[in-house]
Amino acid sequence: MRVVLVWAVSTLTMLALAAILPDFRLESADGESVTRVGLTAAWGAGAFGLLSALVWPVVVRALLLVPALVLGLLVFFLNGSLLLMALWLIPDSRGVTAAPETAVVVAAVMSAVASATSTALAVRDDEAYRRRLHRLADRRRRRQGGPGDEAGPGLVFLQLDGVGYATLHRAVAEGLMPTVARWTDGSHRVAPWRTDWSSQTGASQLGILHGSNFDVPAFRWYEKETGEVMVCNRPTSAAELQRRAAARTGHEGLLVRDGASRGNLFGGGADQLALVLSVAARRAPGTRSRAGYFAYFSDPANAVRTALSFVAEVGREIGQSLGARARQERPRVSRSGLYPVIRAFATVVERDVVVSAVIGDMFAGRAAVYADLVAYDEVAHHSGPHGRDTDRVLARLDRSLALIARVAEHAPRPYRIVLLSDHGQSPGETFLGRYGLTLKDLVRAGCGLPVPRRARRTRSGAEARAAVLAALHRPVEEEGDEAHPPPGDDPVVLASGNLGLISFPDREGRASREWIERTHPALLATLADHPGVGFLLVDGEVLGPGGAVARLDVPGEAEELLADFGPGAADAVRRTNGFPHVADIMVNSAYDPRTGAVHAFEEQIGSHGGLGGEQGHPFLMWPTELSRPGADLVGAEAVHEVLRGWLRETDGPQIPVSGPVPAPDAIPASFPTAVPTAVPAAVPDRPEDPRREGESRGTLPSAGVSAPDETR
Repeated sequence: MRVVLVWAVSTLTMLALAAILPDFRLESADGESVTRVGLTAAWGAGAFGLLSALVWPVVVRALLLVPALVLGLLVFFLNGSLLLMALWLIPDSRGVTAAPETAVVVAAVMSAVASATSTALAVRDDEAYRRRLHRLADRRRRRQGGPGDEAGPGLVFLQLDGVGYATLHRAVAEGLMPTVARWTDGSHRVAPWRTDWSSQTGASQLGILHGSNFDVPAFRWYEKETGEVMVCNRPTSAAELQRRAAARTGHEGLLVRDGASRGNLFGGGADQLALVLSVAARRAPGTRSRAGYFAYFSDPANAVRTALSFVAEVGREIGQSLGARARQERPRVSRSGLYPVIRAFATVVERDVVVSAVIGDMFAGRAAVYADLVAYDEVAHHSGPHGRDTDRVLARLDRSLALIARVAEHAPRPYRIVLLSDHGQSPGETFLGRYGLTLKDLVRAGCGLPVPRRARRTRSGAEARAAVLAALHRPVEEEGDEAHPPPGDDPVVLASGNLGLISFPDREGRASREWIERTHPALLATLADHPGVGFLLVDGEVLGPGGAVARLDVPGEAEELLADFGPGAADAVRRTNGFPHVADIMVNSAYDPRTGAVHAFEEQIGSHGGLGGEQGHPFLMWPTELSRPGADLVGAEAVHEVLRGWLRETDGPQIPVSGPVPAPDAIPASFPTAVPTAVPAAVPDRPEDPRREGESRGTLPSAGVSAPDETR
């Protein structure tokens, strides 16, 4: 019945388009009867539907070497060709004419209408929807030899990139994420965890997926022995970091046993990879870094729907940017150029493809899936972590979570969904916007080097841009001279959110404080006393404003100097100080504990990468069936051990055990019910939205502590 109804709607759509478009005719010049025209439209709609179902997957498979985004554009032209072929198949088709460009439009509209009709019918008929999901699951299980109904539970790890604990708390309280709110009401527990000093996706995800983020001091850093800059979202750098982590831990990663990695920087040892940057640099025929694009675009309805949403998102970003400029909002960064396209890619294309890949993995019955959804992080960098722009992104992400949860009910094995983030986002005006110069300008002034009259903006290091370049087959290494700084004795200055790194390429090994003060007498004082700088790390010493100095090997000194940055700040700095590739001077921006604001050294008004505020406090949410983690999670490597333990609980050992690991029942049962002092228990309310007047505000229960009924 659904097929008949979709066919009927497609026929009516074709008739309407024939009446509207002058270059698309379903009758001859001397006219035809209404019945004849209707039969012609029915023939055309049916033939187009059959060709889309039978021919399209073959065409897409033949185009595997075409860049993913180019394939997305080819969808329309190939769809139009199928329509022309369908019209040619109509018996006695002398009354059917269509220009090629008109066929593209007609095909796109018909695909969109057919998809919308089929989706609406499936939603309204829940039993039919369940049967369809079961058929898909059974078919894929038979074809791929997946697990049967007796298989143990699998785990799906969904990473909401950049969503800190406080942001999740606020989103649940304000009703932005009803799916997450239902989970926290009873089926899941949630708690914050603390990142390392480098609070960014590269360090966190490498530690979570591979068990080690040792020697990852920032998002980008300079390595003197090779003269190259390592960048976490550069495919060759990501592959090298993954290799180093595997060599240090002795295993390939969290997902080595029947796992899938989707939309991540690193593979985690998974056999099934899609949109993974660490393999995007490979040129071998077997690489599958972009396989998810082709699996998704093999359905022309998906391509049309995503393309229309993509265009709408570009328009939404342009409108929001113009609105922010008209309201003269502060802080504000430039959102022109290609940014609307990059944002639409992150919030629409990558989201849709990753969610589709996760659903496919669940239908295939994979034991473990780890997927990263980068939409919030990308928008928060340019719009700020709190506001209407990011609120809408959070609401759309919640709908994606709801879809995945519903599919899990029909998968061939039970699934437990774990929700987590890799870091948070701290607001604040950029260093350039606040002080009129970049960190590089300040360093050059302190070294007595000429400073350009006009400050050059520092490129943002958001992950979505690298994903776009990889999708276009354009290596991130072609971004410019960033990978290989020009030879000379000028300091190399790099930015990673509100964390800056200064290296002296002509100095072998790590520069001592004495050498820096002898060679550049004014540099350290210039940096430490600047109001936009919080503290420096130089050769085992922490330098603060006014000549304050604390040695990391003297108990209590660093803790006192870094008290404003929250508990564990000194330990995080102490750990980074032991990295072989720590910069000669590490610079953390100033932080205001009252407002939570930092100053990014990149062009970002929502940033992460260093110490200060929400950026260092992501969250971990897990089903109540899984054991509780330890009382205090510090560092991404600790999160890896927790996830690794959950995999052992559900389906046997997933990766080789290199040392003694406590059994699940040995994990302490205690769990913090309060947020650490560095994270406010509730984000201060913004001005009340009159549209929400009278609505109740909920709270995010910590560690499974349910909220009172009135709050719900």
